Amino acid sequence: MENSRPLLGLDFSLASKEVLEILIDDASDPALFEEIARTNKTRPEILRLLHTHPDTPEEVRISISALLHLPTSSSSAAAARAERPREVRTQNILQKIQTLSVSERLQLAMKGGREIRGILIKDTNKEVMLGVLDNQKITDTEVEMIARSRSISDEALRRIAKNRDWLKNYSIVFALVTNPKTPPGISVGLVGNLKTKDLVILEKNKNVPEIVRSAGKRLLAARKPK
Repeated sequence: MENSRPLLGLDFSLASKEVLEILIDDASDPALFEEIARTNKTRPEILRLLHTHPDTPEEVRISISALLHLPTSSSSAAAARAERPREVRTQNILQKIQTLSVSERLQLAMKGGREIRGILIKDTNKEVMLGVLDNQKITDTEVEMIARSRSISDEALRRIAKNRDWLKNYSIVFALVTNPKTPPGISVGLVGNLKTKDLVILEKNKNVPEIVRSAGKRLLAARKPK
């Protein structure tokens, strides 16, 4: 479950409409809508965006209606929400992200929700991609998936390996060791953390570098009863 820490470091009153719209599209925390509405009372275009968005909580929509003297449109919003499949939402977020500048994508990488993170971890800009790993809401499950990915940059794998909290998660350690993209200097250093049954699997894994398999083989031999 994602924690709901405040989105520190991003001033909603200064963020572009495009960035806010994507954050709203991906939001699962009602507090985000409330905070954006509270900090943008002097920006009617942002308030209208919230007012018409199908995911805006009803209490936020009502407060905006009072500020702008608009109908709440709750029935049409509910209908729009029901008609918007998840895959359509994800595609819309992707299309919008593609129009943003590097600095805007970096803001989203560090503050966005799960779908935004899933898109930007593949960003061609290194800082944006690494920014996803600095996102306070990223989960161990996501980190494990990244550590398993063979298309991810080795710099991302290095960043994961430097995080002591993530290395407390056995699944992440196993993913790093068995990922051919992980630099051998990191993999070999983590082999000692593997369970014996996984060392047996590692020894037979032809996808990892020979130096990593050899380290696993030596450790396996050392663990065998004398």
